[in-house]
Amino acid sequence: MAKKKEEPEEQEIDESVLEHIIIPEHIKLSDKEVEEVIERFNISPHSLPLIDISDPAIQHLDPKVGEIIKIKRRSNTAGETFFFRRVIHE
Repeated sequence: MAKKKEEPEEQEIDESVLEHIIIPEHIKLSDKEVEEVIERFNISPHSLPLIDISDPAIQHLDPKVGEIIKIKRRSNTAGETFFFRRVIHE
């Protein structure tokens, strides 16, 4: 008979994981920064791609549902690129 896997109650993120080269920098935007992004790109927050509140890469930001996360990625060809995600809880 197969044993049921026990899930950890609360996983803490090892801060060194966030320093890994593969993990891009995640930044929680202020209300003012959100307004600037919405105006600059002529979008609504609901049109942004989503990121779940439980995503390990944003746990250190203490995210709230509806907040916007800016993801800064480095590229050898483009330099820095920015992506935006709206926090949800699924």
